[in-house]
Amino acid sequence: MPRLIHAFAALAVLGLAAGCSSRAATTSGADAGKAAYAAGSSPFWTDPESPAARQAQLWQRQGRGQDAELIRRIADQPVALWPAGGTDPAPMVRAAASAAGREGKTAVFAAYNIPHRDCGGHSAGGAADANAYREWIGRFADALGEAEALVVLEPDALAHVVDGCTPREYHAEREQLLGEAVARLKQQPGTKVYLDAGNAAWIREPDKLVEPLKRAGIERADGFALNVSNFETTEVTTEYGVRLAGALGGKHFIIDTSRNGNGPLPGVWCNPPGRALGTPPTTGTGEPIVDAFLWIKRPGESDGTCGGGPAAGRWWPEYALELARKRHGLTRAPLPAATRRGAAPRSPPWT
Repeated sequence: MPRLIHAFAALAVLGLAAGCSSRAATTSGADAGKAAYAAGSSPFWTDPESPAARQAQLWQRQGRGQDAELIRRIADQPVALWPAGGTDPAPMVRAAASAAGREGKTAVFAAYNIPHRDCGGHSAGGAADANAYREWIGRFADALGEAEALVVLEPDALAHVVDGCTPREYHAEREQLLGEAVARLKQQPGTKVYLDAGNAAWIREPDKLVEPLKRAGIERADGFALNVSNFETTEVTTEYGVRLAGALGGKHFIIDTSRNGNGPLPGVWCNPPGRALGTPPTTGTGEPIVDAFLWIKRPGESDGTCGGGPAAGRWWPEYALELARKRHGLTRAPLPAATRRGAAPRSPPWT
């Protein structure tokens, strides 16, 4: 069964946190990537104390200058923050939102604490019950204040409803909680909200997502998110997103391009070897309906204990280096083979 494995914060303090024409989409993504790397043109905030930034500093001190330079290809890009469930999200959210505001940037977050999260998989957990979730998302929203922010709401949650992984008795509550979360977050004047909608290899018929998205408040959201923590190409994801958007009255969407530079490895969903960084975060997508390419999954944080990786969300410098090296055309000995499964893997404020 496909899973999305996400990086989530182990400690709720800043810096310790933890998917038109197909040809047009591919070309514009490549051009956007070159521009973003060359000019640092992203309007999104970059955490100066991220695991990648600290890794670059460590390797520089140890005399690993080339590796430090490569890992800066991650450290110098904005990535989403995932405040930990089970703790007060406010300190991390407030600190990041404030820091971003001082720089005139938009902070990017993933809210990932829905009850019965991840069907008991690598990222199992979430709020204890509906009221605990309401309190958590309320604290999250309060901490955003009036800052410019973008929130990806609950990766996996709706796709797991559609694929049946989440038991039926929780479906109505989950959709209600998501709708309430959209409404609460949208009370913050500078916050944009994108409901997660899985990826093109997971729910292969996007029409199946339409009614769940509607029940979960997509009409009040700014759009939906695709390819979070996955590897589907930007081209494939854009085509899929356009189909889903058409069934939702033209809703815009964003794509996680953090690790899709080489596309997916068939049959490998967890820490697949040979993957590469994708297009850096940018709003210059070349597609009017695609609001941004974002690094929502934090590149270099593990998908789970597979392929020699640490627990889900833990920083794994060797994997991060592999992603950065592949993006820049270099090679090294491959990582151990990842766990294989039969199933396939799965108007914004800055304009």
